[in-house]
Amino acid sequence: MTTLARRPDVLTRDALTVLQPGFTGTTAPDWLLRRLGEGLASVGLFGRNITSPAQLTALTAQLRAERDDVLVAIDEEGGDVTRLEVHTGSSFPGNHALGAIDDVELTRQVAHELGHRLRVCGVNLNWAPSADVNSDPANPVIGVRSFGADPELVARHTAAYVTGLQTAGVAACTKHFPGHGDTSVDSHHALPRIDASRSVVLDRELSPFRAAIDAGTRAVMSAHILIPALDPDHPATLSHPVLTDLLRGELGYTGLIVTDGMEMRAIAGTYGIERGSVLAIVAGADAICVGGGLADDETVRRLRDALIKAVRTGELPEERLADAADRVRTLSRWTATTPREPSVTRPPDVGLLAARRAVEVTYPADSAPFEPLSEPPYVAAFTPVANFAVGSETPWGVAAELVRLLPGTRTGTFTGEAAARAALTEAGRSRIVAVVRDEHRHPWMSAALDTLLTARPDTIVVEMGVPQSPRRGAAHLATHGAARVCGQAAAELIARR
Repeated sequence: MTTLARRPDVLTRDALTVLQPGFTGTTAPDWLLRRLGEGLASVGLFGRNITSPAQLTALTAQLRAERDDVLVAIDEEGGDVTRLEVHTGSSFPGNHALGAIDDVELTRQVAHELGHRLRVCGVNLNWAPSADVNSDPANPVIGVRSFGADPELVARHTAAYVTGLQTAGVAACTKHFPGHGDTSVDSHHALPRIDASRSVVLDRELSPFRAAIDAGTRAVMSAHILIPALDPDHPATLSHPVLTDLLRGELGYTGLIVTDGMEMRAIAGTYGIERGSVLAIVAGADAICVGGGLADDETVRRLRDALIKAVRTGELPEERLADAADRVRTLSRWTATTPREPSVTRPPDVGLLAARRAVEVTYPADSAPFEPLSEPPYVAAFTPVANFAVGSETPWGVAAELVRLLPGTRTGTFTGEAAARAALTEAGRSRIVAVVRDEHRHPWMSAALDTLLTARPDTIVVEMGVPQSPRRGAAHLATHGAARVCGQAAAELIARR
């Protein structure tokens, strides 16, 4: 009788333990604190939850007052994807800039400093790094979040990043397994499909994940992508052949498997979040990430009840749920006991130093080397719609820094077919600095640069996305990312300060 009476409580705690929900606000709501007392073991933080390091530290202390071993997770890649500095832009260049430099020790130092800042604020799990090989340059969701298009380069920098984060005491969550780089669809909006052969996937996409596993990554995040060569029926997040047979079996991974956000349309729009969460745990996932869009107690209750029901109907073996919950608790213990490498191993301004090294400057072959500006220019930012992972609230560009370095600099933001004509009108006789982001993915942006350079061939082009071949006849700066420090590094070169 005692065993029967305890089973629902154990089951409920395990169902809550495997959830990683988010919430709104800058303090923990009552419902979240109550769920932590009932068994919830993880909380995900987003830009909406953070206003300053001091506020974040107070928030994580509030969570730990309720449960001292809680996993506090964040999506802090640095570069274009930042939550710590969502309103100012990141102090660290992203993966693409680090890959362009190709100094693995520098990558380790950047990751260590970022991890140190997270740990000081009470965050102990980072949904990073992205280990995706940017195979498709038109990929709408990865781009500069990748170290590059060469699998071996991505592999060595993924390993260095994992090492840097984890020696700072923050668990790395390498993503998006088995690789999101060869997609033309953003899984926030629909289900991407990769039709590469199994051998291509194993040789190209998995190389960075093998390196991450060898480096001891404590967590791996699954991708909401369909790869028929691996599983023709289910996306990777819901696939037993991908998560259990491949990741656990062939690659020998024993750590935590976390899903990407279950409210993303790739899952929510095809299976629904309750059904998707059950199938993910059955397939081999251990933690359900939700909260980027759905961030309330009702979502937690729905997912908890769906998992409990699946156990009671026999669809989800109780031992599989218990195993998943145990992996979450194991990671919690690791974060509480792992030693941290001393802070003296990293330069304090390593992010800006890296951003400066990442800027690549080219200029017309028949002209003199690029000359810095001495007069204030007009900065024309040609702005695309930001993808969901990056967010639209994070500032980017070179305008703010050039205004500081060259007082009198004027600025404007433009988009669409009339962008170039509007920019020319606003610029007047001032030298133009045209700032773009992934020009190759936006036909209107390419057309705008064509018009601009025809009318004003002395325009300086700053590409803050994935650079392609520099435009002929123009001075061209490639920053390999749009972090605040990338913009600062480019502005310093333009004004030579």
